[in-house]
Amino acid sequence: MTPAAGVRRAAHEDRPMTHREVLEALSGLLIGLFVAVLSSTIVSNALPTILNDLHGGESAYTWVITAALLSLTATTPIWGKLSDLVSKKLLVQIALVMYIVSSGLAGLSQNTGELIACRVLQGVGAGGVVALGQICLAAMVPPRERGRYSGYFGAVFALATIGGPLIGGVIVDTSWLGWRWCFYVGIPFSLIAIVVLQRTLHLPVVKRAAKIDYRGAVLVAASVSLLMVWVTLAGKDYAWASWQTAAMVGGGLLLAVLFVLAERRAAEPVIPLSLFRYRTVSLAAVASALVGIGMYGTTTFLGQYFQLAKGKTPTMAGVLTLPMILGLAVSSAVAGRLITRYGKWKRFLVAGTFLLAVGLALLGTARADTGYGPLAVYMALTGIGLGLTSQNLVLAVQNTVSAKELGTASSAVTFFRTMGGAMGVSALGALLGNRVSHFLAQNLAHAHLPVPAGALGGGELPDLHTLPAPLVPLVTDAFGHGVGTVFLVAAPAAAVAFLVVLFIREVPLRARAAAEPQPQPQAQAAAERV
Repeated sequence: MTPAAGVRRAAHEDRPMTHREVLEALSGLLIGLFVAVLSSTIVSNALPTILNDLHGGESAYTWVITAALLSLTATTPIWGKLSDLVSKKLLVQIALVMYIVSSGLAGLSQNTGELIACRVLQGVGAGGVVALGQICLAAMVPPRERGRYSGYFGAVFALATIGGPLIGGVIVDTSWLGWRWCFYVGIPFSLIAIVVLQRTLHLPVVKRAAKIDYRGAVLVAASVSLLMVWVTLAGKDYAWASWQTAAMVGGGLLLAVLFVLAERRAAEPVIPLSLFRYRTVSLAAVASALVGIGMYGTTTFLGQYFQLAKGKTPTMAGVLTLPMILGLAVSSAVAGRLITRYGKWKRFLVAGTFLLAVGLALLGTARADTGYGPLAVYMALTGIGLGLTSQNLVLAVQNTVSAKELGTASSAVTFFRTMGGAMGVSALGALLGNRVSHFLAQNLAHAHLPVPAGALGGGELPDLHTLPAPLVPLVTDAFGHGVGTVFLVAAPAAAVAFLVVLFIREVPLRARAAAEPQPQPQAQAAAERV
């Protein structure tokens, strides 16, 4: 019998899949996850070079990141809902095809507007791969055994996070390649993932007639988008207290209310409100949104810190973030195995959110002249916190809901994490631009120098190699202080996440996979209801 046939048989028989069968089935999913994470991290260190070439500024820097996060956020619930209706394998392959097409178009971009539009499409495909990977894992492996496989997901996430900045840095530092290959390089991996998935992933397909709640998806995307536009432009294009602020915030909140009303009436809501009757789902959603701020904030702004505050090349900027990524990889893998062995998961959420808050607060003390030794410790603490938290919030939710709610509930956690990350990065990016301008003006005034044309003219990111020598330390000091302020502002969000996870009730991990019948004791189900 071929390995594929063995996986197919195991998926349909009422017996657990072996470790080898699960790994074979997960191989394509892990390759796809690597590609999806690579799509965001590969541009982090390359963005200063990309935007210098395309004449983009700080707001464009933020939007190249958040555009992908926004589309990922808006479409994640749709991918989750579709996974409850049609073939999960087919959906992953469709998501990878979307990634291939959007990556090719992104590499051909001639201005920041085109690049941001392509990043939106890239986020749709990447969101499908990330959300469906966890859903497929839950369909094959019972919660009690899922910890170690979640550890593999965490390790691949870390590998892509390590490889992304390094690959992106090497590409932009290699003259005969150029930054456009930051988008082309993921295409071969996507093609390999599609082929591997076709051969190894075989899950039972339970189809039922249903309608996708596109109205709800459009309303939530519009609400989040409007609020992101507001936090990106407020304080720069118009005052925080202005009619534009009132219109955008009021419009965003109105759209959010309309979204809730639409979900209450929809036959197949994109995010069923009934999920939030589960105490664990509600608390995990809030914690995920807060953790997303720290997760995407660090990966977005650390590269900028090392390049514009420390004067490092894109390649070295990637190398210097290794302590955070290694902390994430090791903690995710170790926690996964310990959860599988002992069946306890809450302690890792508590420890993870605490360490994340401490790490971000310490990173908030960073300045342009901060030594690398302390920075490495701060980044390691942040990475360990993320490794203990992000995957295990999904595990807690998957262990709570019924099999028919699995896809929707899993994607809901990802939705709130990416929504928090998208809005957090947008707000923090706006704060960074404001603080850098403020600190640079202070530095120039203290040095009795006029503001030179083109230093930060038009909001464009500076090229330290083309600035006059006396101006370079003033600019690096401004960026170092500005990025430190960003991390200091992000730390309270992680502290609130710590308080939230304290109230999550730990439920013993189930011993059956989601594809099997899931009897839940009435007392346990009642206790989980809010």
